[in-house]
Amino acid sequence: VEQWRRLRDTLRDHGLRVVVLPADPGQPGLVYPANAGFLLPLDAEKPPFEKHFFLSNLIATRAGERAHYDRVVRAAGFRTATVPEHLRFEGEADFFPAGAVHLLTHGRLEEQRFVAHLGVPPWKRVYGFRTDARALSFLAPLVAPRPVLRVELVLEAHYHGDTALCAFGPQREYLLAWKPAIEAESWERLRETFGEHLLELGDDDAARYAANAFTYTPCGQHGATRESFLFLPGGVSDALLAQLRERGVTPVTIDVSEFLKKGGGSVKCMIGDLGPVEGV
Repeated sequence: VEQWRRLRDTLRDHGLRVVVLPADPGQPGLVYPANAGFLLPLDAEKPPFEKHFFLSNLIATRAGERAHYDRVVRAAGFRTATVPEHLRFEGEADFFPAGAVHLLTHGRLEEQRFVAHLGVPPWKRVYGFRTDARALSFLAPLVAPRPVLRVELVLEAHYHGDTALCAFGPQREYLLAWKPAIEAESWERLRETFGEHLLELGDDDAARYAANAFTYTPCGQHGATRESFLFLPGGVSDALLAQLRERGVTPVTIDVSEFLKKGGGSVKCMIGDLGPVEGV
C-alpha cells in the first residue's frame, strides 16, 4: 500500500491527474489497469468526449474487471467501445504507439493450468500469452494510415509486451527493448524500424522490469513540449539511467518491488494511459 501511494503521489507531483479505480476485493487485478484497454487518439490534446477507450477482452480470471473500467472511464468523460468478443486482447499492455508505428505484441495462447514439474513444488503454472495475433485485423484500421508492427513474444514471464518494450521520449521515438523476450524475426523488424533509437536492455535491468515504465511529456502552450520523463522501477542500473539522460529524458525511479514480487507487474502495469485532455 505504501509503494502504491508513493507511485500515485509521484505522478501527481509531476503534474499528472490520477484517476484512481475504486478497489474491489473480488478483483485484485484492478491494480494493473494497463490491461483495461487502450485510448484513441492517445496523444492528441482533445476533450475526452472526442476520444474512445476500447475495452479489453481479458483472461477469464480477470474478465470481471471490465465493468469497473467501463464505469470509471465513462465517469471521466471518455466514450467506450469494445473489441470483438472472439479476440483475446489485453489493451495497451500489448498495443501501443512507438515512434511512427503502433506495436502489437502477441504470443501463443494457452489455457491457464498447472502441470507436473521436477522440483519443489512438483508443479508449475502455465500462463500463456494474453493477446491473439488475429486482433490485428480489428486494430489496424483503427490507427490507419499509421502502420502496425507485429512483435511476437517468446518468454512466458513476459507475457505482455509492456514488460519487455517501452516507447519513450517527447514523440515516443525511442524504444527500450529486451531481446531475449522477442522472437528473432520480430527483433529484426524492430531493429530496422527504430535503428539508433532502439535501446537494448541488459538482463539485470530486464529482470527488474525496467521496460515496464511510463513515459510522460507535459504539454505547454500551443503544443510546445517541455522536459520528458520516464517513470521506472527502482533499482535499475546507473548505466541505463545515464543512457536515458543522454537522450534528453529525465528518469524518475519508484520502488514497486512488492508488485513485481507478488503480482508480476511494475510501474506501467499499474497505469492506464489516458493521454492529454483539453482543459485538464
